[in-house]
Amino acid sequence: MIIGVGVSGSGFNIGDVELGLYAPLFVMAGPCVIESESHCLDVAGRLVEIGKRTETPMIFKASFDKANRSSLQSYRGPGLEKGLDILAAVRRESGLPVMTDVHEPAHAGPAAEAVDCLQIPAFLCRQTDLLCACARTGKPVNVKKGQFLSPAEMLNVVEKIRACDNDQILLTERGTFFGYNRLVNDMTGIHTMRGLGCPVVFDATHSTQQPGGLGNASAGRREMAPVLARAAVAAGADGLFLEVHTEPEAAKSDAACVVPVDWLEEVVTVCKEIFRIVRG
Repeated sequence: MIIGVGVSGSGFNIGDVELGLYAPLFVMAGPCVIESESHCLDVAGRLVEIGKRTETPMIFKASFDKANRSSLQSYRGPGLEKGLDILAAVRRESGLPVMTDVHEPAHAGPAAEAVDCLQIPAFLCRQTDLLCACARTGKPVNVKKGQFLSPAEMLNVVEKIRACDNDQILLTERGTFFGYNRLVNDMTGIHTMRGLGCPVVFDATHSTQQPGGLGNASAGRREMAPVLARAAVAAGADGLFLEVHTEPEAAKSDAACVVPVDWLEEVVTVCKEIFRIVRG
């Protein structure tokens, strides 16, 4: 059975969102990168309403800096100081827990003061100094599985964080390289990573990415995100991650992958029913 495989029964919280063996399906969502305070507040407000209508815990996610863009000319975000001010405003005004990416060890402490969860980008998931800096803040740490790693290899990542006295760990599946400009998802990896004792999140939007597929940016197939989300929940995912936007085609990052925020309610409604069936 999927129920209880590996995940600690005691669990932990991100803000007021409970994670653990008997916790409900939760959703992490927001724009890939902070474009403006007003846009973040708009998206956060919509997440609050969707969360209420679907009775689903929501966590807002946006990045103050995207340090691994394909091109030097690509928009990276407002930077640490302004970005954290915006994220703190989102947390204060929406009441939602907030998560953001951290790319450098020195940014972990300041970010932890403004948000409820720190996220390690997939390309940086083996960076020991970064993992330990985030772990030592005492905040929950969400690590995206590198596109170049097997699910079982995430044990090394988990052990690094636990060695820094932090057991509040989430692991996120976001696809594995399959030749050039292509990602695939091995849904059995969700089961494998849950066996490491951590809740597992499925990133439904980045999993549709075609890295570097546009030459100076990544291509993608956003229409496949709902399909993958349903499959991941059926395979045992504890939570979903979706980048959402009010105008996806105009998004300043991952425009080919990010889904319209208007899609989210239907995706969540269907996935909650699958979650209910799978969890018995």
